[in-house]
Parts: sequence; C-alpha cells; structure tokens
Amino acid sequence: MAEAEATTPTTPQLRVLGQFIRDMSFENIMAQKGAPSDVQPDVQVQVNLDAKKRSAENQYETAIKLNVTSKAKGADTTLFVLEIDYVGIFDIQDVPEEQLHPFLLIECPRMIFPFLRRIVSDVTRDGGFPPLNLENIDFVSLYRNEIARRQAEETQKADA
Repeated sequence: MAEAEATTPTTPQLRVLGQFIRDMSFENIMAQKGAPSDVQPDVQVQVNLDAKKRSAENQYETAIKLNVTSKAKGADTTLFVLEIDYVGIFDIQDVPEEQLHPFLLIECPRMIFPFLRRIVSDVTRDGGFPPLNLENIDFVSLYRNEIARRQAEETQKADA
C-alpha cells in the first residue's frame, strides 16, 4: 500500500503570496514637448521574464518586465514610455525539479498578468492617454522562443 502511494503523482500546488511593483517609470514625452494630442499611436511592447528562488523554503519570485513605447504613427515622435517591473511571490510545492523552470516562467506570469494589465491601463489613463489594454501574452511561446535563442547562442559559441 505504501508503495502505491509513493508512485502516485502529486498535484502541483501554487499559491500567490504577494505581488508588487518593484520599479516603474512613466514619461509623458508628448506633454513635455507640447506635441499635438490628435496623433494616432503606434505602441510597441517588449516583455522580459525573470525568476529566482527565495531564501524561504518552496518560495520563488517571478518578475514580468515590460517596456512600452508609444510613438506617433508616420512620425518618429515618442508619445510616452512606460517601464515596469512587476513581481509575484509564490509558494510552489510538488513540482518536479525538471519542470520547475518552465513552471516559474509560464504559470507564474500567467497568474499575475491580469493585475499587471490593470496597472498599465490605469497608469496610461492617469498619464493623459487612452487606457492601454495589453493583449494577452502567450507565455508558452515566449518561453520556447527564449530557450531556442539560448540554444542558438550556445551553438554559435561552440562553433567559434
């Protein structure tokens, strides 16, 4: 009986212990330069993810770093720049070691992203622009692209 219990896979446990803005910067360049307010924006969003183990047992930290730049369509005029580093602290149990890295960079960001989206919307609205509602981010594709990029980089180093 004990042998059967030992081979039964356990369900991963994920609890969000906290979320916070580690760093944020919003520059309303349009207002500083006195640019016309009737321009059409072209918004570019860059996403970076980071994760690390915390000192407490089973606790991890995952950060979503966004760099949002809005420029006027057809011009090289920057309207605003938003940089934000948003962090979630998680208690994670029963995740196999080989699955922990993708879990931290896919599931954890997926849990905190709706809160980050709300902050971005509020900051851009409070900054004098229409609220920016970020599209959903495919964290699985983002993770796969980063792994592929790292493998290509290692291949280049090995060939050099």
